[in-house]
Parts: sequence; C-alpha cells; structure tokens
Amino acid sequence: MEFTEQQLIQYNGTDPSQPIYVAIKGRVFDVTTGKSFYGPGGPYAMFAGKDASRALAKMSKNEEDVCASLDGLSEKEIGVLNDWEKKFEAKYPVVGRVAS
Repeated sequence: MEFTEQQLIQYNGTDPSQPIYVAIKGRVFDVTTGKSFYGPGGPYAMFAGKDASRALAKMSKNEEDVCASLDGLSEKEIGVLNDWEKKFEAKYPVVGRVAS
C-alpha cells in the first residue's frame, strides 16, 4: 500500500480505531503493538503518523528533525538509522511505503 504524507498522518494514534504507523526510509511499519511508546502521551508519540528517519538517525525528539530527509547526516548517523530500521523490521510488520 502506498501512503501520501497526508494519509500517513491519519495513523498517528489519536483515533483508537486506527492502527499506528511510523515510517523509516519510506517504509511504513505498523507499530500499534508498541502503543505505549508511539500512542498519545508515549515517549515517541511525535513519530507516529510520520517518517521519522532523520530524528531516529540523530537520536532527536526535536519536531524539525521528524522528517524523511537524510541530507547532511554523518556516516555514524546513517548507521544509527540502519540499526533502528533493523529493530523495526524484527518487531513490526511493514504495511506499505510513503509515496515519493
């Protein structure tokens, strides 16, 4: 399934009848089982319904870092992002991609 950024934001955890999605490098993961982390009030709620690639790479919770842009990231930050991607792959199903 392909999601636009506008469609993805609908899966941010604010509607309990909808799953919670987080995208990494354009791949959309269903993180609903991690609701305590990604749902409203959770420590990573700001990533829900968005591509959090840059923020994960930088280990940042700053709103301006919660985006898909990998521009200017260091090799170390790309490595951190790849580690996050592996963790998500092991834990959560991939449900689609973000339309580019």
